[in-house]
Amino acid sequence: MALSLDLSGHLVILTGASGELGRVMARTLAKAGADVALHYHANAAKASQLAEELYGMGVRTGIFQADVGDPASILSMRDSIVKSLGQPDSVVANAVSQIFPWESVLDESIADYEDQFRTCVLHNVNLTKAFVPAMKEKKWGRYIGINTEVTMQLFETQSAYAAGKRGMDGVLRVLAREVGPQQITVNQVAPGWTISDKYRENGTSGDEGYVAQIPLRRRGSDQEVANVVAFLASDLASYITGAYVPVCGGNVMPRV
Repeated sequence: MALSLDLSGHLVILTGASGELGRVMARTLAKAGADVALHYHANAAKASQLAEELYGMGVRTGIFQADVGDPASILSMRDSIVKSLGQPDSVVANAVSQIFPWESVLDESIADYEDQFRTCVLHNVNLTKAFVPAMKEKKWGRYIGINTEVTMQLFETQSAYAAGKRGMDGVLRVLAREVGPQQITVNQVAPGWTISDKYRENGTSGDEGYVAQIPLRRRGSDQEVANVVAFLASDLASYITGAYVPVCGGNVMPRV
């Protein structure tokens, strides 16, 4: 019997869909048959372009704006999605505010820590409150948070980003325990420094030191991350929950 990664009949809400990784995840979910509600914060043009691609693939889709750190904005987005496409039974929490450059703890601004808390921790709390109740009624659901290898690395200047993503990790591990009885899985995918379209266009010079530390001796691609997301969204991953899955070529390895 052949295994099939089939997401037909499922509706996924994907936050940060207009971003580099978000666009690849959206296409991959659609190729597996899922309908995809595309969230964006500011880049409506990219979101609309992506929606046209997905329409061409024969799935239902639409673009929906929200501030992921604002509960009222997320609830308004949910209502728009339900009215347009129906009730999502899967969440991929990908959006995050980018802070640059990273600074030492002594130099990083308080505003940066607050920003990462909003877009990592509150982002997931808000999505949970908006979309998980319907999953509980259905007694089926998939919640996938996009984390990072930084959560385990904790190198210099990573404190604001790591603090936000570690807070997200705590929320989602607790959630996995709370909603498991309703057959809702909650997992996290943790990419490393991933090759996306901007690197394909501009090159990857300067990554030699990073690559030298990776057991596979190369950087991963956005497609390789998206493949893991699609797997975790499927019935093939029905008995996996509470997991933090690095997709970084072994650069970080959770230990027992």
